[in-house]
Amino acid sequence: MRIFGALYVQVLIGVVIGSVLGFLAPQLATEMKPLGDTFIGLIHLLIAPLVFCTVSMGVARVSNLGQAGRIAVKALIYFLVVSTFALVIGFLVGLIVQPGAGMHIDPATLSMKGLEKYQSTESSAGSFVDMLMRCVPTNFFEPFLKGDVIQIVVLAVATGAVLSGLGERAKPVTAFIDSFMQVLFRLVRLVMYLAPIGAFGAIAFTIGKYGVHTLISLGWLVGAMYATSALFVVVVLGFISAAWCKLSIFDILSYIKTELLIVLGTSTSESVFPQLTEKLERLGCSRMAVGLVLPTGYSFNLDGGQIYLSLGAMFIAQALDIHLGAEQLVTLCIVMVIVSKGSAGVSGAAFVALAASLASTNILPIAGLGLVLGVDRFMSEARALVNVIGCFVATIAVAKWDGEFDLARARAVLADGENYDNPTVPAAAVAGAGAGAGAETMVSAARAA
Repeated sequence: MRIFGALYVQVLIGVVIGSVLGFLAPQLATEMKPLGDTFIGLIHLLIAPLVFCTVSMGVARVSNLGQAGRIAVKALIYFLVVSTFALVIGFLVGLIVQPGAGMHIDPATLSMKGLEKYQSTESSAGSFVDMLMRCVPTNFFEPFLKGDVIQIVVLAVATGAVLSGLGERAKPVTAFIDSFMQVLFRLVRLVMYLAPIGAFGAIAFTIGKYGVHTLISLGWLVGAMYATSALFVVVVLGFISAAWCKLSIFDILSYIKTELLIVLGTSTSESVFPQLTEKLERLGCSRMAVGLVLPTGYSFNLDGGQIYLSLGAMFIAQALDIHLGAEQLVTLCIVMVIVSKGSAGVSGAAFVALAASLASTNILPIAGLGLVLGVDRFMSEARALVNVIGCFVATIAVAKWDGEFDLARARAVLADGENYDNPTVPAAAVAGAGAGAGAETMVSAARAA
């Protein structure tokens, strides 16, 4: 009974039951969609205020505001390098595995049915300059209503900077925001009790709606996506974790296993954003580093999305017998890096970015999107899983880069495997103590609080 009481076990059971239902009773399974939508909707409800509180409080407690800007710049450098690396790995695996080889599809036979809305994706995704313009909010409340995380981060940084400058006069406001943030974290704990039901409903709908037959017919592409994702996590993120963060990637994966199972069931990384925020702070990352890096990474550090873009392009080219030379591969790589950042925040961003890349380069016909549309939903789980792991590792790496990470505390927390989801030391209690203190000191401070 103790094992079944663990949240990650409950979520896993929900995923398994949902998958079986989707396979045996597809029509009934599709009716489970509201369960997954309700859970994701509740999480969405909490993301915007939680991001604002976390970022604003992190910046407000910084005496040197240049530190916040330094962390942001380091984060963007990290995002650009690692996400580009993910894109290149996808191209290399596509060249080696060749998931679309042997299909010999005539491009003239491809239909644009269902793809009409993607013909104008080049303009909808926008240029890099357009993306920067979209980061600036024009109304204080509109970003919260739209759920635009990047605009919320901009507002929160500005608010935190003002609170930091006001000093004593801002104490009532900072106290209110800090208290409100504790309420939000408690609400997250309550919502997480619904995670097994949400995962069950979401995975049941996916299997029931799209069917296992589509997964089998394009198995090479889906298999290549999952294999490449595993390779990237173990080799690339594993190297960053071990060499730079001084932590094992497998310990990190075990630490967030509940969140990964929720992502597997819901196919969206946003369903675990609040939990990752709390776990990163508990692990020893400062609140400012978590507040700046994690939400920004959700839009700009989509490692799983980059793998999907490169593999998708290679699959379409091979299926249509279109040879891609070195110059064309480099062109696609550059365009995909820019377009994927420009389409951040767009619903179905990865598929939109793929469509925008094909539309803007004319190297591959946009009608080729129809070849991957059927299994896009099955690949979204791999995308979301890699995105979550990538953002988690990125936050630790950037925090350590700027001296905002307590390694001794992280090792102590990772060693306490039984209390990952029900910690004896709450994240909020230690977040204000700052990084750099020893693990024992941090725990003592938390208990005293």
